[in-house]
Amino acid sequence: MSVTRVLIMGAAGRDFHNFNVVFRDHPEYRVVAFTAAQIPNIGGRVYPPALAGSLYPDGIAIYPEDELESLIRTYNIDQVVFSYSDLSHEEVMHRASCVLAAGADFRLLSARRTMLQATKPVVSVCAVRTGAGKSPATRRIASLLREEGLRVAVIRHPMPYGDLTKQAVQRFACLDDLRAADCTIEEREEYEPHIAAGDVVYAGVDYERIIREAASEADVLLWDGGNNDTPFVVPDLEIVLLDPHRAGHELAYFPGEVNLLRAEVLVLTKMDSASAEQIQVVREHIRQFNPKARVLDTTMPVTVDRPDLIKGKRVLVIEDGPTLTHGGMSFGAGVLAATEQGARELVDPRPYAVGTIQETFVQYPHIGNVLPAMGYGATQVRELEETINRVPCDVVLIATPIDLARIISIKQPTCRATYRLEEQGRPGFMDVLQDIIRNAKKG
Repeated sequence: MSVTRVLIMGAAGRDFHNFNVVFRDHPEYRVVAFTAAQIPNIGGRVYPPALAGSLYPDGIAIYPEDELESLIRTYNIDQVVFSYSDLSHEEVMHRASCVLAAGADFRLLSARRTMLQATKPVVSVCAVRTGAGKSPATRRIASLLREEGLRVAVIRHPMPYGDLTKQAVQRFACLDDLRAADCTIEEREEYEPHIAAGDVVYAGVDYERIIREAASEADVLLWDGGNNDTPFVVPDLEIVLLDPHRAGHELAYFPGEVNLLRAEVLVLTKMDSASAEQIQVVREHIRQFNPKARVLDTTMPVTVDRPDLIKGKRVLVIEDGPTLTHGGMSFGAGVLAATEQGARELVDPRPYAVGTIQETFVQYPHIGNVLPAMGYGATQVRELEETINRVPCDVVLIATPIDLARIISIKQPTCRATYRLEEQGRPGFMDVLQDIIRNAKKG
């Protein structure tokens, strides 16, 4: 039998899922390596034999993506499978060109090819860009389902940044579970709000097992997507968010445009802070490219717990990390809140950044005078703490989904900016959830 030698380009998530679903245990393929990008400290590991299957007794090595072309030539790679999200179409094709020039084929896998079937009704929440508002939308949907007496299990897009064998199937039902799993800041930001609301969260590496276990204790499965990736599980209702602050990106990023074209429900977010012109551009693209979708209008009001600390003061704003980095935003809810509350100055953290925080600013030069909450591992958390404490400011405004002051020691006074998603008019989420609720109650 002819064996196709494969390399999977990824970022510790979609890449492992594609391997598990499409390539593992298939002798006509031999996955020689993974490459890693976007997330710090995920290269240099091995996808373990316990997860890789019988064809890979030594596991599969994970290399930095900058070694891609030499890996293709060294290992005679036949096919490179692109398996991560939130890149512009131009960036994806630059990578494709490098692969083709090195002598391998370049392959994209469809959502249909990589989605798993569940035994319970599934609602998926995805987006066209990172930072569009998936988390508050998912929490809003979960609360409505709970009000109907339904048990909800949130299945989160993977974030396996540690020991992959231990992270194969993760279940989080309380904050002690997060501590026991030594979760990163990024993981806590995604899991903790769901847990606080009373929902159990599943995540990990092996999503066939994850979906099966989640379905055993829930009436509805709620897929909480990552970046702008497509769902890992076949949805009965496919909801996709669009951010008018980045009007036009819904047609320019992969696989966000796939989500736009697939969606049954499209949700316009942040309509309270986007301009009328930006909103109109997005509406026109919906009309052109997915006119059958139901459209929900929503706002995302921001609340500050101690606004008196901000007025007339020098403020360091800490925003959600992924939204600023591969999400491409230069500001978030924190900047909006600081401006609204009359901050005298947004203090630029870049001159005071250390270690990998400094490297983040170099890698993402579009980030302005705000600090991304990067915390992929203990070292980076310490560097984030040191950077914050070096900044000469009057107050630190924390606009991340969790209160960083509970995790790290911040010398300056702190306050928090939080945000929620609110529907405007009809239809609303309850209107589009009716079939899911009815089918879930039938059992």
